[in-house]
Amino acid sequence: MTRSMSYDVIIIGGGLVGMTLALALDAHGVTSAVVDAADLDTTLTAAFDGRASAIASASAGMFRTIGLGAMLDTQSCAIHRIRVSDGIQAKPLVFDALESDGAGGALGYMIENRHLRAHLLAAGRAAAGIAVHAPATAARINRGADGVTVTLADGTVLTAPLLVAADGRRSKIRDGAGIAVARWTYPQTAIVTMIEHVASHNQTAFELFYPTGPFAILPMRESASGANRSAIVWTVENPAAAGTLKLGPRGLAVEIEKRIGGLLGDVTVIAPAASYPLGYHHAAAYTAERMVLIGDAAHGIHPIAGQGLNMGLRDVAALTEVLVDAARLGLDLGAPAVTARYSAWRRLDNSMVGAVTDGLNCLFALPGAAPAAARRFGLAAVKRIPALKRRFMAEARGETGDRPKLLTGVPL
Repeated sequence: MTRSMSYDVIIIGGGLVGMTLALALDAHGVTSAVVDAADLDTTLTAAFDGRASAIASASAGMFRTIGLGAMLDTQSCAIHRIRVSDGIQAKPLVFDALESDGAGGALGYMIENRHLRAHLLAAGRAAAGIAVHAPATAARINRGADGVTVTLADGTVLTAPLLVAADGRRSKIRDGAGIAVARWTYPQTAIVTMIEHVASHNQTAFELFYPTGPFAILPMRESASGANRSAIVWTVENPAAAGTLKLGPRGLAVEIEKRIGGLLGDVTVIAPAASYPLGYHHAAAYTAERMVLIGDAAHGIHPIAGQGLNMGLRDVAALTEVLVDAARLGLDLGAPAVTARYSAWRRLDNSMVGAVTDGLNCLFALPGAAPAAARRFGLAAVKRIPALKRRFMAEARGETGDRPKLLTGVPL
């Protein structure tokens, strides 16, 4: 017997961005069905995703507003400082949230993806206004003038006024709608691992720029035994990636110590290294008939500033506000005027962040003494000009531009 269920929104993709959207909507009385082809329980292990994510303070404010603050309090490490330098020898530029900059509060939070996924999934399953279908495959999707119908492989039929594609950078929903994507690949690979170290990180994120790519050391919560931990995101040139992965824990620790110059004392690698090819992509449109794109389905950038997930979370905050406003006015959630408001709100911001991160990566990759001198002059200038430094700190917090209310910590 065919089951048919109706919701306000159907979300394809139950990852970090898709599930956050469902929870944000649920917190404001908008129902959703979340469909994901994966067994979501298998995504909660370090073997599936050993990465950690930087959650900007504005994004953290949204999590707290929709009732997810506990995961930040129990699983994350606050970032109070960001130390930026051109290599290890140059004088660093330090952004310190504990200085009197008029804003206060952490610049952001570091949390392991598996812990973030676990909290989101548990909350999604417990929410009355969210139906999680996973593992489940959308066998047919029909978008028309009257609404959206998604037929799952098991025969279940879901209907809603709006379909949200949150199914990642290789989005089948986006491609099926015929939305073109501008994309290119970088000649770089990100090597990701976790280390324990003797010296405390003092809640400081280190960003070291080398011609081969940025080297990030990101503060993590102490281990159960009280050991200091940090996440490593090491960008290497593609030809060096395979050799780097073959080093093993001891060899990798030696190479890491060379690049961080004793910043954290003796280092021990405590997690298998994983690699991720780096690229940029941006959808030509964020909307189609009764459909919107969010997160990696819409855009993907270089991880140089740790903004990728936060761009998706800003999409969530904007789309939630747009849909909640429309629902309260009794409007059709899939109407062109509604989806166009979301697109106009997010497209410029995402384009600008993508351009800045791409430009930074190119700038710091330039070899030679002259580019190095120019970079160090720029860092020194930011250090000397308080207003400019405050601007960069606001960017790190996610507190610039036309922010949705949820990113200011205000419920809708």
